Amino acid sequence: MEYTPFPSWPEVAPRLIAVAAGREAADLVIRGGSWVNVHSREVLPGHDIAIASGRIAFVGPDASHCVGPDTRIIEANGRFMLPGLCDAHMHIESGMLTPAEFARAVIPHGTTSMFTDPHEIANVLGLDGVRMMHDEALMQPVNIYTQMPSCAPSAPGLETTGYEITAQDVAEAMSWPGIIGLGEMMNFPGVINGDPKMLAEIAATQNAGKTVGGHFASPDLGPDFAAYVAGGPADDHEGTCEADAIARVRQGMRSMMRLGSAWFDVESQITAVTEKGLDPRNFILCTDDCHSGTLVNDGHMNRVVRHAIACGCDPLIALQMATINTATHFGLEREIGSITPGRRADIILSSDLTELPIETVIARGQVVAEGGAITVNCPHLDWPETARNTVHLGHTLAAADFEIAAPTGANRVQANVIGVVENQAPTKALKAELPIIEGLVEGEGEVCQIALVERHRATGGVTNAFVSGFGYQGKMAMASTVAHDSHHMIVVGTDREQMALAANRLAEVGGGITIFRDGAELALVELPIAGLMSDSPASDVAAKAERMVETMQACGCDLNNAYMQHSLLALVVIPELRISDLGLIDVRTFEKIDLLEPLA
Repeated sequence: MEYTPFPSWPEVAPRLIAVAAGREAADLVIRGGSWVNVHSREVLPGHDIAIASGRIAFVGPDASHCVGPDTRIIEANGRFMLPGLCDAHMHIESGMLTPAEFARAVIPHGTTSMFTDPHEIANVLGLDGVRMMHDEALMQPVNIYTQMPSCAPSAPGLETTGYEITAQDVAEAMSWPGIIGLGEMMNFPGVINGDPKMLAEIAATQNAGKTVGGHFASPDLGPDFAAYVAGGPADDHEGTCEADAIARVRQGMRSMMRLGSAWFDVESQITAVTEKGLDPRNFILCTDDCHSGTLVNDGHMNRVVRHAIACGCDPLIALQMATINTATHFGLEREIGSITPGRRADIILSSDLTELPIETVIARGQVVAEGGAITVNCPHLDWPETARNTVHLGHTLAAADFEIAAPTGANRVQANVIGVVENQAPTKALKAELPIIEGLVEGEGEVCQIALVERHRATGGVTNAFVSGFGYQGKMAMASTVAHDSHHMIVVGTDREQMALAANRLAEVGGGITIFRDGAELALVELPIAGLMSDSPASDVAAKAERMVETMQACGCDLNNAYMQHSLLALVVIPELRISDLGLIDVRTFEKIDLLEPLA
């Protein structure tokens, strides 16, 4: 399907002016609603909205002068008319869905604009993968803006990706129609140390007049943080406490506060506004990220706004954080983010500003969802075979591939262990004394095995380590080709035979997530596109994902959304300890460390 650009303001300005003046008739008039004005932060009852050519032409107490014989009328009946919601930072791939199916899932929740960083697929397919995501995004009936990925690999020298993104790739992408800026600059040590490649990517973005996304995953708010800000990133979503949020806005960044499926960072930071009284226009809400189960069952940005309100935020301020603040940050204040003349007609009708039921969703002047059901088509890209055949193990894996040999003559050994932290992206660097049985180091108690299996170049490589916190019991294993950000394969298990079965199964189906226990497969989520996404309907993927979550719980894991924790165990830019194809990485020092140490 060919991409048809949405008409620009200059193309339709004459008609918008004529409709506002009453010389021409509007396409659609929403009548008798309460106008939620995010510019002035007020609610104005008894207002109408006139829409023409997909944009807002007039907002006022009476739009009867804009009505003609063919004008469609929607009666608001006093309901709130608020701007469509914007997700300021997200990765569509983390929803396990293609852009089309992701749009289909979130439109009924009132999300009409998304700012997406497809760095997941960039690690697997390079610039070609980014282009595919960009192209399908532009085909959708809502606004999906693409940030060009900045860091593939996320930490050069500490992991091997399927492809690398270069400064030349970034410069090329800045000319694409849907590129809004540079994706999160995860290589913060590179920026701090003046790495020429990172600075060239930032320069290419700023030379194009676009926004540089940030990612400062460190608690250090001293000179290193100042150096990072001086390097150009304009926002950050990695804050986890009030001090993080305050530091970011004081240094001229926008503080993005996230509520995703596993990251709960709004409540701990929004007090910067609700208690400390900082200017709320510098705070933005985002998801980063939601998997399909959350989208289908709980919502998207409407869920985040409701949560912010429940944390004590004024509803109008919370809405600003999910609309106009986001639009302003990305230089789109004249396009999206408010119900004002000239803007795209992205509008939600809701009967309550606190609970935020999404009753009608209008995007670009078209009713796209009604009563929780989508009413439009979300076109699909014809994904090529190169995007569907991406799991290359090199050989069929066996239990022996997951063995960890013990030092000669030892009975027990001390191991460095990745410690999972519930509801947060950071991990803990733990140490555990583990037993040795028949020359092999074994997990014990809360400690089980983790392996990273190389899947891009068929090297047959397997990195073995230990992880604590999942609570798994019995003989089981869980494998996933979603392994941020390098997206090799992560296998976590209590039994090496089950680990081999799970890994081989994902190679067989072309990627996804699977759980084995006692030799039987209990759950499978197929993700055939890049091993990251499915082009099946969101409801189908969500049902399989729900089965996966239930199976994790049945295997002893009671962490909230533990799959998200699993999938980030290879993210070598977030402290403290991670696994990569090169070994165990201490992200506090950005150095490889030994798995085993002699007992003191």
